[in-house]
Amino acid sequence: MKSDLLLTLTHGLIVSCQAPVDSPLHDPIVIAAMAKAAINRGAVGVRIDTPQHIEAVRQRVSQPIIGLWKQQIPGFDVYITPRFEDAVVIAKSGADIIAIDATLRERPQGETVKNLIAKIHQELGKLVMADVDSLEAAIEAELAGADCVGTTLYGYTKATQDQSPPGFDLLTQMVNQLQVPIICEGGISSPEMAKKALTLGAHSVVVGTAITGIDLLVQAYQKAINNRE
Repeated sequence: MKSDLLLTLTHGLIVSCQAPVDSPLHDPIVIAAMAKAAINRGAVGVRIDTPQHIEAVRQRVSQPIIGLWKQQIPGFDVYITPRFEDAVVIAKSGADIIAIDATLRERPQGETVKNLIAKIHQELGKLVMADVDSLEAAIEAELAGADCVGTTLYGYTKATQDQSPPGFDLLTQMVNQLQVPIICEGGISSPEMAKKALTLGAHSVVVGTAITGIDLLVQAYQKAINNRE
């Protein structure tokens, strides 16, 4: 059954439906509408943040939900479902796959990625998507039992802050060295880039801002207009 879930994502588009907390779009009804629209147009799954949004999306969508809960914990840089207690709430909200920060950074409560994945598997019966920023972290995540690994955090950690997503080089390395499905996420801003990711061997592709990021897209256009010469 678990393998069947990942099979439904094969060579498909996963749409990340999220919005800034201060945006009018940060409303469960709106997020659920985005998710349903994405599924209606052929997306094989959606990636959703916060329990409330996952619950709302679950009511309208039967396709796989990759759930996460961004939590800012003082003293730690990891923020994507950093603790098991966060994963518990995400699972109860209706997520099929739990996305976690699987970088090599220090974690709260002395938890390890391996222990976190094991508890999600054993106690929640859910698959785990490991969000990483490097090949080393990807290899460690696979060894820790992750069901799939994403390039999600490439360019977003101190170790990779001088890099810009999408991490196609990292994607290629991960495809060549890992056995689990690799999901390309981060910086995919056009259909052509999504196609390239799949050509390079990605199991599936996650696209967020380029499809659902109205706030950031309008801000970018406005900045360009205001800075015209």
